[in-house]
Amino acid sequence: MVKRVAIVGCGLVGVKRARALGDSRLVAVADTDAERARRLAAENPGCAVEGDWRAVVARPDVEVVIVATTHDSLAPVARAAVEAGKHVLVEKPAARAPAELAPLAAAARERGVTVRVGFNHRFHPALRRARELLVGGELGPLMYLRARYGHGGRPGYEREWRARPEVSGGGELLDQGVHLIDLARWFAGDLALVGGHVGTFFWDMPVEDNAFVLLRGASGTVAWLHASWTEWKNLFSFEVFGRQGKLQVDGLGGSYGVERLTHHRMRPEMGPPDTVDWEYPGDDASWREEYASFLQAASGGATANATLEDAAAALAIVQEAYRGRRA
Repeated sequence: MVKRVAIVGCGLVGVKRARALGDSRLVAVADTDAERARRLAAENPGCAVEGDWRAVVARPDVEVVIVATTHDSLAPVARAAVEAGKHVLVEKPAARAPAELAPLAAAARERGVTVRVGFNHRFHPALRRARELLVGGELGPLMYLRARYGHGGRPGYEREWRARPEVSGGGELLDQGVHLIDLARWFAGDLALVGGHVGTFFWDMPVEDNAFVLLRGASGTVAWLHASWTEWKNLFSFEVFGRQGKLQVDGLGGSYGVERLTHHRMRPEMGPPDTVDWEYPGDDASWREEYASFLQAASGGATANATLEDAAAALAIVQEAYRGRRA
C-alpha cells in the first residue's frame, strides 16, 4: 500500500518518522525552522517544502499527515489535517490536556478518517513479546507493574521548549512518563491515579523534572512508575509481576542499552526461578513497525496502535497528578 505522506515538524522525531515510511512517499514537509524543513526534504527527492503547515495539510496529493510538533500544536494541526480528509499519525502525547483532544476526536468521527497516536514503545520487540507472554498466561494472574524511564538532559535544557509550560503542558511526566502510563494501560487495562509526586529537583524550570505515580486498576492491579530528567545514565526498565513469574524489559537500544527481555519462571518449590533471556540488538525498528501498523489501521484492520481514547486516558492521569501537585 503506497501512501503519499506529509510531515509537519521536522525535528528529531519528524526525521525518524520520515526514515520509517517504507514504501510510502514523503511529498511535503513544513516546520517553523525553514532550514530544518529543507534538510529533511533534501533526503527525499521530489519532496516540497511549504512555508505554512496549513498548505501542507490542504494539499490534494497528501493522504497521510504525520504531526511531530511541539505539544501545543499537536492537536490543532492534527484536527486541521482530519478536517482536510487525511489520515493522521500524531506524536505522543497528542495534546497538552484531555480537553484538547475532544474536538479532534469529534472531527475524526465526522470525516471517517483514522487517527492514531505515536506511542512507538508498543512496537519495541521486547515489550511486544512480554505482552504476548502475559496474555498467553505465562505469568498467571497479573499482580503489579514497576517501571522507570529517564535521561539526564543536556546543557541548556531548562531553556528548551519542554521547560515552557504554555508550550509543553508539563514536564517529564508528559515527556517520557506518558510512555510509561500508556504501556501500563496496554498491559494492565484501565488504571486510575492513586497517588504520587511530581517535583523539580535539579533543573531551574517551572515544570517537573521527576514524576512518581502510583496507579491502580479495578481488579487491584497496581503500577508504580518513575520518570526522570535526572537519570544521569539513560535508563529504561519495565517489570511485570504475575503469580507465576516475572518479565523484565531493559533498554531500548542506543544510549539506553541493548533491548533485552528476561522471563523468570517461578518453580513449584519457589526459590531461584528458571530464567530465559532474549536480546534484540540492532537499530530501533519500532518507528517502522508502528507506521506499518498505522497504515493497516487506516485500511480498517485491528492493530496495536494507540488510539485517541488511549491518549485521552493517559492525559487524564497526567492531569490528575498535576492537580494533586497544585492542591
